[in-house]
Amino acid sequence: MTSPISSPRRRWAALVVLMLPVLLVSVDNTALSFAVPSLARDLQPSATQLLWIVDAYPLVLAGLLVAMGSVGDRVGRRRLLLVGATGFAVVSAAAAFAPTAAWLIAARAALGFFGAMLMPATLSLLRNIFVDAQERRKAIAIWASGFSGGAALGPIVGGWLLEHYEWGSIFLMAVPVLVPLLVLGPVLLPESRDPDPGPVDPVGIVLAVLALGGLVFAIKAAGADDSAVVVVGAAVVGLASGVAFVRRMLARPQPMLDVRLFRNRVFSGALATNLVAVFAFVGFIYFLSQHLQLVAGYSPMAAGWLMVPGLVVTIICGLLAVRLVRRLTAAQVVVIGLLLNTAGYAVVALLGSEGSLVALLVGFVILSAGVGLAETISNDLALTAVPPEKAGAASAVSETAYEVGAVLGVAVLGSLLNLAYRTGVEVPSQLPADQTALAGETLAGAVEVAESWPGALGEALLQSASGAFDHGVVLTAGVGVLLTALMAVVAGRALRH
Repeated sequence: MTSPISSPRRRWAALVVLMLPVLLVSVDNTALSFAVPSLARDLQPSATQLLWIVDAYPLVLAGLLVAMGSVGDRVGRRRLLLVGATGFAVVSAAAAFAPTAAWLIAARAALGFFGAMLMPATLSLLRNIFVDAQERRKAIAIWASGFSGGAALGPIVGGWLLEHYEWGSIFLMAVPVLVPLLVLGPVLLPESRDPDPGPVDPVGIVLAVLALGGLVFAIKAAGADDSAVVVVGAAVVGLASGVAFVRRMLARPQPMLDVRLFRNRVFSGALATNLVAVFAFVGFIYFLSQHLQLVAGYSPMAAGWLMVPGLVVTIICGLLAVRLVRRLTAAQVVVIGLLLNTAGYAVVALLGSEGSLVALLVGFVILSAGVGLAETISNDLALTAVPPEKAGAASAVSETAYEVGAVLGVAVLGSLLNLAYRTGVEVPSQLPADQTALAGETLAGAVEVAESWPGALGEALLQSASGAFDHGVVLTAGVGVLLTALMAVVAGRALRH
């Protein structure tokens, strides 16, 4: 099997083009985390709406990734990539001028729809362009480091934009990034499709979205103190849809997703590693960005610079992973990465009870190193653990695991953090009812209310809100310790062969 691009220079140029949507997605996610405080002040969303603003995009994207991978097999992966890039740019411009929280949530969901066209296409095209194993591993390492590179650029670019412009500028970044892709993609990227594609499965698509959406909604509803009926109902819908999806995929002669791939222990272990590493990374960024701005009082730009060392470490360790697998087994590198995730959260759990900024930043650097190692190798294992004809499905599932991890990182840790904040904050009784509700809902709301009450009253509210938030951070860090340590044990067993 030979690459459709014979020139090495053109292959690496094609990789550069494929990196553009990867950088865009990771820059957008990190920059959006930094825009949360200004979003909260401007649009005044509830705590649940705030989580949905962050989660609507990856939730829709994760639910549609496998389906869009199937569509790309049929209509052409390059064509789907270009359609997705066009739609993503247009909707990003609409999101930039959202007048309400509901509008922004809807725009983020639309971005997830078009983003689902971008991500599977990049990895499956990369698999088609780089057929040599050594070249492919290096290309995947660079591709994976693009997520970290974008995350490193996000705080700087996002911080600069937020200091000079409104939060909508975060979304407008997509336009100049995607224009080069639309111009150079048709020239440098070869078209590829499955010569014998399976049929598009609308029922399967709906079941996949309901399965993930139901479970995430149940987690959010539990964190928002909704009724037990709502929580249990959403969980039942999610679980039932998941079971129905698996049964449907097993019964169809040409399934949208061949769930039999999960019988491969290496493939399943790599996906689980991918999901947990991203869960830990995104969840940490969610509360660190808020602490830096709302508790420590840094400007968005200064907060971004404080996060850069950890994010740069992710890139370095991602590239280092390629060298380490020459001396260690892939399983050993992945386990080391996951244990570094555990150590990063342990630093916060043990030393972060007083809101120690040093503990948070040191923990983030340690965790980032682990993410760089675990993510790079798990992506490569997911692609190479299955037969070449299944590479398209494997790439879509690998991307799905990444996005599910991002969704759950914010949904689980964010909901737990919000619950701890609401139960721990003490709002002064002198405040009006509307301000009491706002301050008791989110840390950003408390900061906004405190700014309107200078003096002892405002200081008392800020002190209570900051203490409640930092207590919630320690609690979520403890969950991170347990989850990543358990995953290290599971990965060591699943990947050892």
